[in-house]
Amino acid sequence: MSSQASSSAVPQTNGVNGYTTKSSVDFDAIVIGAGFGGLRMLYELRKQGLRGKVFEAGSGVGGTWYWNRYPGARTDSESWVYIFTFLEQIGMDWSWKERFPRQDEVEQYLNQMTDYLDLRKDIQFNSRIASAHRDEKNNTWKVTTAQGETFVSKFLISATGPLATPLKPPFPGLDSFKGEWYQTGLWPKHKVDFSGKRVALIGTGATGVQIVPVLAHTVQSLTVFQRTPNYVMPARNHPLMEEQMNEIKQNYEKVFKRARGQIYGFDMTDSTLMFDQMDSDAKVQRVLEAGWEKGGFRYVFETFGDILLNPKSNEAASEFVRNKIRAIVNDQETAELLCPDYPIVSKRPPVGHHYYEAFNRDNVKLVDIKNNPIQEITPTGLKTGTTEYEFDMIIFAIGFDAITGTLASIDIRGSENQLLGDVLKKDLQTVHGITLPGFPNFFMIFGPQAPFANGPLIIDNTSDWIGKTIAYMKANGHERVEATQDAAKKWSDFTDLLFESTVIAQSAKDVGAWTVGANVKSKEKRTLFFFGGVPAYIAAVEKEALESYPSYKFANVAAAA
Repeated sequence: MSSQASSSAVPQTNGVNGYTTKSSVDFDAIVIGAGFGGLRMLYELRKQGLRGKVFEAGSGVGGTWYWNRYPGARTDSESWVYIFTFLEQIGMDWSWKERFPRQDEVEQYLNQMTDYLDLRKDIQFNSRIASAHRDEKNNTWKVTTAQGETFVSKFLISATGPLATPLKPPFPGLDSFKGEWYQTGLWPKHKVDFSGKRVALIGTGATGVQIVPVLAHTVQSLTVFQRTPNYVMPARNHPLMEEQMNEIKQNYEKVFKRARGQIYGFDMTDSTLMFDQMDSDAKVQRVLEAGWEKGGFRYVFETFGDILLNPKSNEAASEFVRNKIRAIVNDQETAELLCPDYPIVSKRPPVGHHYYEAFNRDNVKLVDIKNNPIQEITPTGLKTGTTEYEFDMIIFAIGFDAITGTLASIDIRGSENQLLGDVLKKDLQTVHGITLPGFPNFFMIFGPQAPFANGPLIIDNTSDWIGKTIAYMKANGHERVEATQDAAKKWSDFTDLLFESTVIAQSAKDVGAWTVGANVKSKEKRTLFFFGGVPAYIAAVEKEALESYPSYKFANVAAAA
């Protein structure tokens, strides 16, 4: 134990909070990350009477909403459901300004929540976790920061987030570039001046889609380099009037009930209308037009209920968006380049704020690099296979090593000294995306094979489940818990089966979707998420607890030793 840790150590004979341990521990639980997941988990630990400590690499709370402060950054989820869903229990009042809030408002919300719950005193900032090694003999986790501090805990909980490790620009020559360059996922806190500059934006995922309309108003020129076009849903964003926000607050119980019953955890009602029920194209177009005008993800969920299952339904929804692009973008060659040729939802559809309209500006240009990729960065710009461009600034919005990338970047070792990154790469098998065999007393919040859904809702449900599980252990004299191999294989097989039954299973892999790891060459192409829906997922984890955890094996210290 380091000298930095020794002052907070709690030597035991009877353990921390009733637990019996064979060595001193600093905390009942160490949590990695102070975003939505880390904050919610720290609250849960306190509620269970446990001593928790959160370690955060950044200098403030927020996670995704701390690091991603690029121009135009905002949620793709409606504000009133992109929150801690236990708000009504704790009494903190918060009013959102917009339907889809900006990054700074979400960061402000998380900071106010942190202070309201007095969580900050148990968060250590500027402390990136370098390693976490399982000490099987003492039934503990030894956690070391990049600064060399060492702490010991009974439980280890990762709250690293699904999108926390930006991909490094893969282009040779970057060091030679004489202008400014930025990564969107590591955006600086200082204000970046774009005025009058020739700017290159590489990437047209959700991040690129948000940046384009903002930069277009300031830069001399904006050249957007696109490998794969996206189906961009119109946000139809608007300010939230005081009366509307008050109505939402008064009905939060109903809002959360709808969200927990909706397949992706949003405040929507899933459509039960099936494509084959339509007896005319006019009726099909009317349904799709209504969804388009509602804005956001409602186009996917409140139009036809079989978009992910029926190829005809998916193609109708896809072609509808293509025709919208052709109608919005004046230059037809550009419009066709912006039209995806794969099934909608193969890649997570971004929500746009006048994205397509930006390409009607004289200072915005689209360059297709699918068949003419970028070859290198030069001192003055970049080269594709056929053309050399000059820029004052390059912005890389090229995505993340999703879900498993951040976990693999930390030296986490299980009960047999196995490296978590190797385990996840070799054979991804978890129980509900929360635990995995070989890593006792280790929990993941929004881990691999958790639902592809509204993050805060899943985080809230998972944190609550972890808290109940630890309480169950304490009540029954258990001090060690580990997922069984059989249970992990069953959940993994079920997750794969559900995804493979959709119309997007192959196309997601073909178009490089991060949801299946296809945007990282070294990853196996398979779903990283559970696509069975939020209601089925919540029912599965609740059933686990109600049946006294049949997917787990428990032990006391003596048995573990």
